[in-house]
Amino acid sequence: MKAVEIKPDIYWVGAIDWAIRDFHGYITQNGTTYNNYLIKDEKITLVDTVKHDFSSITIENIREIVDPEKIDYVVINHIEPDHVSSIESIMSLCPNAVIHISERGKKGLDRYFDTSHWQFKVVKNGETLKTGRYTLLFLETPMLHWPDSMVTYVKEAKLLISQDAFGQHIATASRFDDEFIACASQFELEDAVVDYYANILMPFGQLIKNKIGEIVKLGLEIDMIAPDHGVIWRKDPGKIIQTYLDLASGKCNLSIAIIYDTMWHSTEYMTTPIMQGIKDEGIDCKVIKLRATPMSIAIKEFWKARGCLIGSPTINNVMFPSVAEFLYHLSGLRPKNRIVGAFGSFGWGGGAVKEAYEMFKKMGLEIIEPGIQIQYRPTKEDRDRCYDFGRGFAKKVREYHIANS
Repeated sequence: MKAVEIKPDIYWVGAIDWAIRDFHGYITQNGTTYNNYLIKDEKITLVDTVKHDFSSITIENIREIVDPEKIDYVVINHIEPDHVSSIESIMSLCPNAVIHISERGKKGLDRYFDTSHWQFKVVKNGETLKTGRYTLLFLETPMLHWPDSMVTYVKEAKLLISQDAFGQHIATASRFDDEFIACASQFELEDAVVDYYANILMPFGQLIKNKIGEIVKLGLEIDMIAPDHGVIWRKDPGKIIQTYLDLASGKCNLSIAIIYDTMWHSTEYMTTPIMQGIKDEGIDCKVIKLRATPMSIAIKEFWKARGCLIGSPTINNVMFPSVAEFLYHLSGLRPKNRIVGAFGSFGWGGGAVKEAYEMFKKMGLEIIEPGIQIQYRPTKEDRDRCYDFGRGFAKKVREYHIANS
């Protein structure tokens, strides 16, 4: 796709990855984009690069606007390979360009590349760079989501180039949010935002709130947000900022996710009466089987719901492997403001439900005990117990939601 002017003399020069489906373990069923931006000013400035597979595409897009040899500055907001691995190709065309990067970014870049022949300007939080008509303000955002991270604000354009923040993994020919909504849907875009946040930024909620608070204190006017993945926010950038504040505060739906796996269907048979009990209490419920669902989608559904029930059969006195993997992955994301419980089946000895509760406690989640276990296949009496368990859990979720909204 050719370059797109997003502000006067500021261009998207990135690439669309229609085919990618696995992004370091995160399933990108809708592909992604690698966004970077060229500022055509007295000093020509490139903000970020792209994944190395797409070097030729970004270079071709840059050539539409300027001769790459004329690039004076390269700004690197984040050194993760999907944003910086084409830097060697870029710098071979503009060897005299000065790279502006955070101190931690410079140290990390030195580990990826031979940087001895490149010129650097290490920038600190609040430093500016004048390119001519435009002024670039650098704001460090450490651990959002790498230690080196920063964002670049173009003052006169009221443009925030936000690195990974406010992004989505969507491959689309639409460059802007309003274009995407017109050809797809508002729901699809919002769901992609939650999916991205839940799988990448969930651990950093407090940092996100603090950094947005800093931006508000600085009084920065923002009428466009250009992330490094997905669409550019121009219709209502304030809305996506508020969405992030809500997500960072743990805001979610009054709903329950049942996330389970099963060996000989016994645990699976428990999900239906549990779900019915939840529904009869007036709360929406979604049932997710782990081996039939990508991990990233299960994580997203966990985050969207206020309550979650984890179901697992017992195998070798512990949880079923796919359930254990899910909870281990979830623990690294450090979820907050969620209420959980567990259920499962066993043959001659239990253990899965107990182990699930041990992991809940390590994560610091709100817990409803006891869980429910049945031996072998559930009887009519067992199904009635499951129904009552689901209904009782739903009541607790409603109380918790009211108290935490």
